[in-house]
Amino acid sequence: MDTKSESLTKYKMWIGGEWTEATSGAYFESYNPYTGKPWALMPRAGAADIDRAVQAAHQAFTAGAWPKMTASQRGALLRKLGDLITDNADALAKIEVRDNGKLFSEMRGQTAYMAQWYYYFGGLADKIEGAVIPSDKADTFNYTEHEPLGVVAAIVPWNSPLLLTAWKLAPALAAGNTAVIKPSEFTSASLLEFCKLIEKAGFPPGVVNAVTGFGDEAGAPLIEHPLVAKITFTGSDKTGQRIYETAARGMKRVSLELGGKSPNIVFDDADLDNAVKGAISGIFAATGQTCIAGSRLLVQRSIHDRFVDKLVAFAKTARIGDPMSLDTQVGPVTTPPQYKKVLDYLDIAKSEGATTALGGNRAEEFGGYFVEPTIFTGVRNSMRIAQEEVFGPVLAVIPFEDEEDAIAIGNDVVFGLAAGVWTQSMRRAFLMAKRLQAGTVWINTYRAVSYLSPFGGYKRSGIGRESGQEMIKEYLQTKSVWISMATEVPNPFVMR
Repeated sequence: MDTKSESLTKYKMWIGGEWTEATSGAYFESYNPYTGKPWALMPRAGAADIDRAVQAAHQAFTAGAWPKMTASQRGALLRKLGDLITDNADALAKIEVRDNGKLFSEMRGQTAYMAQWYYYFGGLADKIEGAVIPSDKADTFNYTEHEPLGVVAAIVPWNSPLLLTAWKLAPALAAGNTAVIKPSEFTSASLLEFCKLIEKAGFPPGVVNAVTGFGDEAGAPLIEHPLVAKITFTGSDKTGQRIYETAARGMKRVSLELGGKSPNIVFDDADLDNAVKGAISGIFAATGQTCIAGSRLLVQRSIHDRFVDKLVAFAKTARIGDPMSLDTQVGPVTTPPQYKKVLDYLDIAKSEGATTALGGNRAEEFGGYFVEPTIFTGVRNSMRIAQEEVFGPVLAVIPFEDEEDAIAIGNDVVFGLAAGVWTQSMRRAFLMAKRLQAGTVWINTYRAVSYLSPFGGYKRSGIGRESGQEMIKEYLQTKSVWISMATEVPNPFVMR
């Protein structure tokens, strides 16, 4: 290892209640997107490390303190973890900014808010109830109970590692499962820092494990491991499809929160100033690196030009720079491959004939992986820039004629994660909410999420839901119990 690498922060993985290196002793560098330079070293896990982690989680699920805990005791641990998150929100946010380049103001809001998932599901842990089933069989009693699945493999992306971990881990633990978490190789540091809070909260060894590494070396062995009962994944639809196919071979449960190409629809009766802010929030907040990005802006033709003028004028004021500065509004793209992908899509849009109303280039003066906030007009919904997820600060503006046209364009895509509608008409708001094929529809707002509300997608945007009371069932299985009170067993050759 060279002198440069020796000066970097070196992390260890969290497996079976111990901090450990990879079996191979290998590490890989994690880069700061703002500077483009490495700042930390992460253990490069392989199949042997994955097996260690899954075995530790399986052991914790089947023996020891965890399965002996009551649901109320599990809930108390989760709420204690929520307190620790609240106390350490600033420190966790700073690590995330250094690792993924998103704004400190955004990450600080996320790390503080994510405690609510642990509070909420901690409170829900002892409220998982079965049912007594009315029986049509004489002298029998039938009831159901809900039980945990076992080892949950949680694979989280690089754009909001800790918040999206909370969406998966809090309900999984509340239901009584154990977990092995694999973060993106681009943003592993914050999860390992978070595991220090897991340790401090007093979770039994092996209940939560964190492994770091690359998809083919660590991710694939994790989803293929025979002791993994469920896989929960957030990421691209192509990777999600491969995980789904692999899980099917092992008959594993899956929850997939995948990509989006969400329509943000502005009608001519909307409050245009508010709609401009909603459009900006939908695509330039978080540098467009959110699955719910409103990357297709549908504007009614009668106000198209006026609205675009307002939008471009507002977007020009966006301040690009150091994500740690509270004045910065647009930070860098998180990873080098994603940076190249976004730049490639700028060229694709131009080659397709889209008009560049704003930006359209790399922001070279800032160093790191910066892209100018970009707005394309003259976009047809059939263009690649309108059909494929860019995952960057790139907006495609598409005109529409009326409600039917907006619905047709909005639904004409393989994704269905979210949609936004800007209108003052109550009738239109309910109509659009009903007919848009999206798991979340926002009316006169955008990017609102809550631990109280289910989140997930239609079509290639995923399977299952995260957050909300009902979704804890994603981490449970139902058992039906029959008790006979008959004094004599009837004919054993006939089904009762």
